[in-house]
Amino acid sequence: MRDAVGQALKTLGIRNLLLGIHEAALPSRAEEDLGRGSPYSSGAAGFFAFARSLGFTGIQLGPQGITTPGNLSPYDGTWFSRNPLSLAPLPLTRPEYNLLDPHELAALVERIGPLGNRVDEPLARQAIERIATLICLRLRRIVNEHPLPFRPLYTSYANFRNHNSDWLNRDGLYEILRTCHGCRLWREWGLDEDRHLFATPGAFRPVTFYRRHWQDIENFSFIQFLLDAQHLELRELCRNLGLKLFGDCQIGMSDRDAWYAQGFLLPGYMLGAPPSRTHPEGQPWNYPLLDPRKYFAIAADGQRQTGPAIRFFRSRMEKLVEEFDGLRLDHPHGLICPWVYRAGMPDPFTAVRQGARLFASPTLTDHPGLAEFAIVRPDQLNKLAVRYDDDWVKVLEPEQVGRYAELFAVAMETAAIAGGCEIACEILSTEPYPVKRIMELYGLGRFRVTQKADLTHKSDVYRSENARPEDWLMLSTHDTEPIWRVAERWRQEGRSLSQAEFSQAEYLAGRLAIPESERTAWIEQLSRDPGSLVQAKFADLFLGPARNVLVYFTDLLGFTESYNKPGTVSRDNWTLRIHPQYRQSYAAKLSGKLALNIHQALAMALRAKNDNGLHDTLIRELEEM
Repeated sequence: MRDAVGQALKTLGIRNLLLGIHEAALPSRAEEDLGRGSPYSSGAAGFFAFARSLGFTGIQLGPQGITTPGNLSPYDGTWFSRNPLSLAPLPLTRPEYNLLDPHELAALVERIGPLGNRVDEPLARQAIERIATLICLRLRRIVNEHPLPFRPLYTSYANFRNHNSDWLNRDGLYEILRTCHGCRLWREWGLDEDRHLFATPGAFRPVTFYRRHWQDIENFSFIQFLLDAQHLELRELCRNLGLKLFGDCQIGMSDRDAWYAQGFLLPGYMLGAPPSRTHPEGQPWNYPLLDPRKYFAIAADGQRQTGPAIRFFRSRMEKLVEEFDGLRLDHPHGLICPWVYRAGMPDPFTAVRQGARLFASPTLTDHPGLAEFAIVRPDQLNKLAVRYDDDWVKVLEPEQVGRYAELFAVAMETAAIAGGCEIACEILSTEPYPVKRIMELYGLGRFRVTQKADLTHKSDVYRSENARPEDWLMLSTHDTEPIWRVAERWRQEGRSLSQAEFSQAEYLAGRLAIPESERTAWIEQLSRDPGSLVQAKFADLFLGPARNVLVYFTDLLGFTESYNKPGTVSRDNWTLRIHPQYRQSYAAKLSGKLALNIHQALAMALRAKNDNGLHDTLIRELEEM
């Protein structure tokens, strides 16, 4: 099947077919399940092999940073440290590690018991904390009692520790201080000197803290080393399977990173998203952002030097491009033309609606302090547009484009140095003119979520035929409803037959080149059968012009529950999980047209482009699978 799918993708001009999944949702085998998925588990390895057997060419993971018990969103996680909850326990029992007794692991798994289709974060946290304690105790005992057999692993750890000492020290120190302050966020810590430990550049106090807490920091660092070692094994697994591994560079900055970076963060403002067609109220994310005044510094000789904000961001990008074959840049607007709003306002939604573009507000009376950051002149603004419109800035000169791109250029240059790490930009319904210019500068595309397409407007950004080759097409994302729920709603609302030429079925009939003699019956079938409608919608992705397709796991496997509902805090958000019997479940759903059928979708797409019968043999092969 995989060979035929690969040939079909090549024939259709599809460069990437990625399967998107957040690591907590991955399945585990019974003997390793601690209540949460891990990309480094045996269960995940089986799932990735399953994805490759279906024809996927890559895996798109979500952000991997540390989250807090009160906020499971990986988009609020740490920039440098990996989440210890992703530590896979089974490999640690192998002889080359010998860090965890198999009986200890079995006892933990038995204590947790059978799990359902949800992540149990508290149980997973308790289990990993126990495993981390056992590992660190065993590490010290082995080093003291058997130094020679242990030397290869310890040497690898020492190399990792030296290479990553900056972020290991500060993140480990934060972990200690957070515990000392009752696990509260740093702004709520009682001691001012702890809150602002790194606020003064060159201060000696952090060094004294390192010396005092060196063992705890070493324990933190060793767990990070094990996660890194497991990630290297995942990279090797994916290479052997023929899968690219994409990471996710979230725009949000964690509390831990902000604590360290507070000396070069923009005071008085936070990063959010303005009103849009998807979120008319705007989104007050409450993310800090780097101060543009700290991007660069002027040396005594008048030369411009890299400042602390750029150094911090570059070090983050260097780590990511070393770890992945490609990166999804989350909300690149935040790197190019951030929408900012006043911090500490009683109603954050009112504040974000009244916000402004950081670099495009030279004369706003309600944000006079933003004038010093303006890249554009007043005459370059569209005075008839609201300030969050895509055409608020109407023209830019080349020098101005360069200034807008200062942070983004760091990401692109770092990716290029790493050997061509691929970049995918999560640009959805809005693409302000500065973002558009920079995407053109680097030859990058945008995301087009086709379930959101407004079929009454031929120029709508989510219609697949409006895509460019560098764009990415998808039915859903982690922030939308799965396509199965959307299609059922279309059926219940009768939208498949309403508005005639603008209906989903009518639109797809044109895209898939259904012959006129068959079109009426075909449209009627889709109006009655959501499964057939979804399959046609899926086939539409492969017709281009976009050369990149992303499928979220909820769509592939026929889930009807959303993985995340933006703007809400719920125990159901970020906790949906794949059942270990996913192969059987997927096969059963395929027979009822309740899961995505890749080879059937490719056959439909090829049939739409089958000039002179050139692809008849391949189409038959796909349809018979």
